Amino acid sequence: MGKNKVIVGCQWGDEGKGKIVDLLASDADFIARFQGGANAGHTIVVDDTKYVLHLIPSGIIQPGKICLIGNGVVLDPFTFMEELEFLTEKGIDYKDRLFVSPACNLVLPYHKLVEAVEEKNRGTFSIETTKRGIGPAYVDKVARNGIRVADMFEPERLKRRLEYQKVIKDKYLSGSDDERADLKRTYDELMKLVPLFKTLAIDVSLRLNEAAKQGKTILYEGAQGSMLDVDLGTYPFATSSNTTVGGALTGLGIGPKMIDEVVGIVKAYTTRVGAGPFPTELVDDTGDKLRTLGDEFGATTGRPRRCGWLDLVSLRHVVRINGVDSIAITKLDVLDELPEIKVCTAYDLKGTVHSEVPLDLSELSQASPIYNNLPGWMADTTGTTRFEDLPENARNYLNYIADYLGVTICIVSTGAKRKETIVV
Repeated sequence: MGKNKVIVGCQWGDEGKGKIVDLLASDADFIARFQGGANAGHTIVVDDTKYVLHLIPSGIIQPGKICLIGNGVVLDPFTFMEELEFLTEKGIDYKDRLFVSPACNLVLPYHKLVEAVEEKNRGTFSIETTKRGIGPAYVDKVARNGIRVADMFEPERLKRRLEYQKVIKDKYLSGSDDERADLKRTYDELMKLVPLFKTLAIDVSLRLNEAAKQGKTILYEGAQGSMLDVDLGTYPFATSSNTTVGGALTGLGIGPKMIDEVVGIVKAYTTRVGAGPFPTELVDDTGDKLRTLGDEFGATTGRPRRCGWLDLVSLRHVVRINGVDSIAITKLDVLDELPEIKVCTAYDLKGTVHSEVPLDLSELSQASPIYNNLPGWMADTTGTTRFEDLPENARNYLNYIADYLGVTICIVSTGAKRKETIVV
């Protein structure tokens, strides 16, 4: 049996999963995406070429790897086509290497229209979604109103399902001059994609289970971050899927014995996009410096990310709920110019010290971080490829994180490029 790994983000997303999946994919036979949608933005830099993927597994950049999109993903077929065109332009051959579960629910234009209206209606209570239609698509899935890839292959069934969408979403679609409300147009556009999707659709669960029996190595790729999990994250300021390790099981149709290791991706500081509690957020010059040095702007939306010190309390929560075995720490080089680095080791909640994340959002919103101050290293670590070549204080910082979390470090990223990496 191969060493099958689940890759999960350990913060609020944007931890650098794309690069880590790309690295680990070199030793894998299969890479399978298990949840989320085009609200993900996974960036890979190889030499001087930058790839940004939203739906297609990051392993597609590695030659010869089989990439699968599981049933837990809500698939925007039109964004998917754009990504295929992007790969072709970059000279990446995906033929006979990329497959999609026919059980994937589709994100269609009207989902984006619905989300835009709902976000506007929330007013000051907006959760600042990506407006990619992800939430409404998952709502349809759970309500059993969704349209799946398999429905594209049955034109009359697809028509009936779209007609029912008109009934249940009448308040959004009737009278709207937005082209996304045109279900006839949506049907026609989907029909154009049928020949391609018929070549891509396979039983992903069956393929993965057969691969496991053959001793193949599988990498399970998640999107977003664990603190955005719809059950265990900062609800309602969360995404609409299970971003934690359980999402890999239901999102791909695999059993727990097909997972050998859980690798958590941790940014060397903390960022968050959109609304929601963020105890260690820095709304000062240091926060601005982290944003500038880390190029902290969303790969999907371009929105500036909120930045702050590393929150070890939330990280320990995530390590526990995912059963994380080892962590990959990214963007260490962003901290190179800071003379002092703070890490949050507890929260002050109305004068009481808490060492765990409260699941009551009202409490977390009032949490004040309790910091431990660590010395910076004030030296350039960009491109360092050996742990022993890091400055002493950088090594101490990494070891402090690992000791606090009770995990090992498997990878340290010292730059955006594939080669700018320490494999421990």
